[in-house]
Amino acid sequence: MSWKNQGGGPWGNGPRGPWGQGPNNSGPTPPDIEDIIRRSQDRLRHMLPGSMGTKGAILLVALVVAGWLLSGFYRVEPDEQGVVLRFGRFVQLTQPGLNYHLPYPIETVLTPKVTRVNRIDIGMRLAEDTRRNATVLRDVPEESLMLTGDENIVDVDFAVFWVINNAEQYLFNVQNPESTIKAVAESAMREVVGRNNIQPILTGARQNIETGVQDLMQRVLDSYSAGVKITQVQLQKVDPPAQVIDAFRDVQAARADAERAQNEAQTYANRVVPEARGEAARIENGAQAYRERTVVEARGQAERFLKIYDEYVKAKDVTRERMYLETMERVLGGTDKVIVDQNASRSGGVVPVLPLNEPARRAPAPTGPQTQGAAR
Repeated sequence: MSWKNQGGGPWGNGPRGPWGQGPNNSGPTPPDIEDIIRRSQDRLRHMLPGSMGTKGAILLVALVVAGWLLSGFYRVEPDEQGVVLRFGRFVQLTQPGLNYHLPYPIETVLTPKVTRVNRIDIGMRLAEDTRRNATVLRDVPEESLMLTGDENIVDVDFAVFWVINNAEQYLFNVQNPESTIKAVAESAMREVVGRNNIQPILTGARQNIETGVQDLMQRVLDSYSAGVKITQVQLQKVDPPAQVIDAFRDVQAARADAERAQNEAQTYANRVVPEARGEAARIENGAQAYRERTVVEARGQAERFLKIYDEYVKAKDVTRERMYLETMERVLGGTDKVIVDQNASRSGGVVPVLPLNEPARRAPAPTGPQTQGAAR
């Protein structure tokens, strides 16, 4: 029975509230809850067949409640992770498969894809070319133009690949994760490029730049507790600005020629210097051998002289005669000799000599078969 039928509510007669105060007529009248419930029952009664009555209403409510409870089942895909919220507040993480949470609006679930590799392009955008009916890359100078450490401008296009490694942090700690990652990537690239000169950036320092940007981005995002892991930073294009690219190419060609000439000179030096060192070592070794040979010969001559002197002291006449004969043998051994007999009286003291060595000297050397026949 409603309060209206009781004449003033359960606290007595008259229009008084539960604390003994009168009604406040200054504002709008609050709705009557029992009247709303009664109207809802009347509508439900009109919707149900007349024969079912109260039992039919109870059965229908039971079916509605069962369907509401069954709506709490949900499925998490293999590349997803379930994040259960209770009245909007994080409760737990669920793994892939069939799971259950309290039905809406008590609990809800979010299923971010935690294994999918996401990509963000910085300095370039994919645009549709209507004339050619194709997709082309459009340069974004406000993102790609950066200042190097030696005060040059370089145009850098790069891509950042990332995954979600903490679904709770990813969903609740950062309002717009993709925009945050893009801003952090651009800031980190500008910082790393600003610490390097333009020449290494354009040539051989790409891997170092990619690694440096990736590490710096990860440290910044971890400080935000963004729940994101940077897997790779990939430089797409690193060029000077379009207005001066021709001049830079001429400079690069000149540097390449200088490096080529330097390498050729280094090759020539590597060939000539070892040869010169080898020749110097050969001359030094020859001089050392000559010195040792000369010293040894001098010592041998000195020892030979001392031994001859010892023999000379023992027998002076014999030693003198032997030395004379040996000397004459060395001097006259290879010359033509004419023997003159001073005691001969005829022919003016000249004795004719038969040159026995002349035939042997003039005769040609015999060949192999003749030599073998003569030997026989």
